Amino acid sequence: MYDFLKRLIDIIGSIVGLIIVSPIFLMVALAIKLDSKGPILADTPMRVGKEGKLFKMYKFRSMIANAHDILRTDPSFKKLYEEYKKSNFKLTKDPRITRVGKFIRKYSLDELSQLVNVLKGEMSLVGPRAYYPDELDQQQKSYPESKKFLSIILSGKPGVTGLWQVTGRSDINFDKRVKMDAEYVQKKSILFDFWIMLKTIPAVVSGRGAV
Repeated sequence: MYDFLKRLIDIIGSIVGLIIVSPIFLMVALAIKLDSKGPILADTPMRVGKEGKLFKMYKFRSMIANAHDILRTDPSFKKLYEEYKKSNFKLTKDPRITRVGKFIRKYSLDELSQLVNVLKGEMSLVGPRAYYPDELDQQQKSYPESKKFLSIILSGKPGVTGLWQVTGRSDINFDKRVKMDAEYVQKKSILFDFWIMLKTIPAVVSGRGAV
């Protein structure tokens, strides 16, 4: 019953959400094109979804074109990449972020396009973080105790928002994040989902923990 209701809420919520935010979509897309060269949507690698299946997450581009590969392959970014891995795959000062990107990331406007992923059934409105494959591999080496939580996390769909996002976002380390995600997946509560969605609004408006 939980899975049925959750999917029903995802379908209705994503359709209504896409209708409501469509004007914002147009403004964000225009701002991205005027601000920097490159596609409107981020050209990032696949993410890890339910049962470990890879999927393409839709995100508005907030960085220079091909930013993901540049960080990993360009020698001039070698030191930054090491910092990136040591700081839980987040950077507080990332030179790849564009001017428009800084704004849309702070208020999570770059995440709005994930409503398409929700409608397609690849994501849920609420769920764990959708990780990059290399991020999971590297973080498990740094936090070996986190492996026990991953099978639980991957039994559910990743979400546009989630428990860790409303309690600190990027300020929370990987080990604490996966524990929270696992606890969420095991809880299976529609009321808890609604609570997280309500908490998401002030978290996004404040921009706290965003990078």
